[in-house]
Amino acid sequence: MRTRIETRFADSRAADLSLAYGLPRLPAVAEHYIVLHGVEAELRLLGASHQVILGAWSETVACLPDRADKLPAREEIVENGLRFQFGAQTLHLAGPALADRIAGIIRECTLDDNAIVGSFPGSPLAITAVRAWEEKSGTAWRTWHAYPQARELVETRTVVTPV
Repeated sequence: MRTRIETRFADSRAADLSLAYGLPRLPAVAEHYIVLHGVEAELRLLGASHQVILGAWSETVACLPDRADKLPAREEIVENGLRFQFGAQTLHLAGPALADRIAGIIRECTLDDNAIVGSFPGSPLAITAVRAWEEKSGTAWRTWHAYPQARELVETRTVVTPV
């Protein structure tokens, strides 16, 4: 699913992102509801950040002013009989590499019923996207947060499996 977000893109940078679990639903600029392995999931775009709600659990990657910790490269938690494995990387893309990568993300997410990509006015490279899928023993999703002024693309991947 592709949506145009009418909120002006307030560019930030990858270093401002942090990860939080268990937050309540934050104000979203776009939402997409899906079902994975019989469990309802919400893919929520919060501007240049995201929130995934899976049942009663949530993952939020955002510029959260009350959190001092930064986005971890890897993190694993076990909660309510589920293992959550999170990974993140920041790519610094020069020349046409950022535009090419963004075009691929938009194409991939537009063709997938379990994905949402939001484009912001002001820059064709300003996007936030979430794509989820079922795995044999669990659920997974990838996200992309583009910061075109800094030529940064933050990619995350989360895998949720029973313990």
